Amino acid sequence: MDTPASRACGIHAARLNLADYAVHFGDAHPPLTRPQALIEAERCYYCHDAPCATACPTGIDIPSFIHRIAQDNNRGAARAILTANPLGGMCARVCPTEVLCEEACVRNTNEDKPVEIGALQRYATDAYFANPGAPLFQRAASTGKRVAVVGAGPAGLACAHGLAVRGHDVVLFDARPKLGGLNEYGLASYKTAGDFAQKEVDWLLSIGGIEPRTGQQLGRDVTLDSLLADFDAVFLGLGLQGVNALGVAEPTAAGLPGLRNAVDFIAELRQSTDLSTLPVGRRVVVIGGGMTAVDAAVQSRKLGAEEVTIVYRRGAEAMSASVVEQQWAQTNGVTIRHWAAPQEVLCENGAVTGVRFAATALRGGKLVETGETFTLAADMVLKAIGQTYVAEPAGAAIALQGGRIATDDQGRTSVARVWAGGDCRVGGRDLTVEAVEHGKVAAVSIHEALSVPVALVA
Repeated sequence: MDTPASRACGIHAARLNLADYAVHFGDAHPPLTRPQALIEAERCYYCHDAPCATACPTGIDIPSFIHRIAQDNNRGAARAILTANPLGGMCARVCPTEVLCEEACVRNTNEDKPVEIGALQRYATDAYFANPGAPLFQRAASTGKRVAVVGAGPAGLACAHGLAVRGHDVVLFDARPKLGGLNEYGLASYKTAGDFAQKEVDWLLSIGGIEPRTGQQLGRDVTLDSLLADFDAVFLGLGLQGVNALGVAEPTAAGLPGLRNAVDFIAELRQSTDLSTLPVGRRVVVIGGGMTAVDAAVQSRKLGAEEVTIVYRRGAEAMSASVVEQQWAQTNGVTIRHWAAPQEVLCENGAVTGVRFAATALRGGKLVETGETFTLAADMVLKAIGQTYVAEPAGAAIALQGGRIATDDQGRTSVARVWAGGDCRVGGRDLTVEAVEHGKVAAVSIHEALSVPVALVA
């Protein structure tokens, strides 16, 4: 927030002209025009057993939807996409298609340029949402079964939709005021311009049979035991609520201006109705190597920061942010420094002044400090070194593996009638599209479990 303390240490709002904010935070990648989409669709070979479809975590029939675009049948294309991925519009915007479906495109062999699958997927879903007409899906007759879905992120939304389509009544719990999870609170504003996340949520809820209950937090307002008493099944899509500590000396002053978790910074940006009121430092250091670090760094630049540096402890190839994301950061004026680990966040007179780093290297397969150090001046430091699953709200009965919920391949947990998916579930790459698949698979598993007749006791 913009306070006297933050302004005193070089963190200011309104660094840009008002008109610049709309430009900087508009759609980062404009959608394809109709001629562009038709030309791109014609590049597809429409492969049988297409490797691109196999590479898609949600199994979208990519050749089928692209062929329908080529036939100017956008509604049919959208149906093919949304049948496999009910959040296909958002995934088209944020999925790392360059390392998923597009990397598998056979065009790479002959031309070194894949079909722009992500852009075509966005084209089809945008066209449908702009003029939806009759519903794509009809809800089955009510089964009389009730399922609690806790967490309205991609996994929870996909699970709720899959259950509602099959006739189950779903109550969708979420601790925040809005549904959407990371799609609403955790992605850069320029990736989801035009309030798209909420438009997609509204469409998903239009199937009927889903009752949202916001401001309801597991462990505070409801418990897993109470949900199991009131519902036939429970799905946990809790995400990662904890934020990793730097593990080094940090200033301990409460409310210290300039030292923030990157996820909080991004969430504040996404929920702001006036970006000119958001403060940012003149020199910003972001610690981390994932998409969150890139989103925080680029948006700092777009808010008017003069110098923004991402610092990562290993090399570029080890960053979880894709090569495309790294290039995007650099294109927007962000410097990326590798092979450096934070040693101390520096503070003076109640304000952040910089970060001292130790140079690192791989020796014998282990990351070690070389003994060299350097300091980057900063009035704002954003921590983006990963998040963790917080186990307490769900309770100790839920077995964990590697700090996240252990499940089988259907999403079943160690507790009967409880499924889980998304980032809180062990395994995966913390991708939106993988969370959607978790929710889809769990919905099918829950439906099958609820559909098994109960044997009568003589």
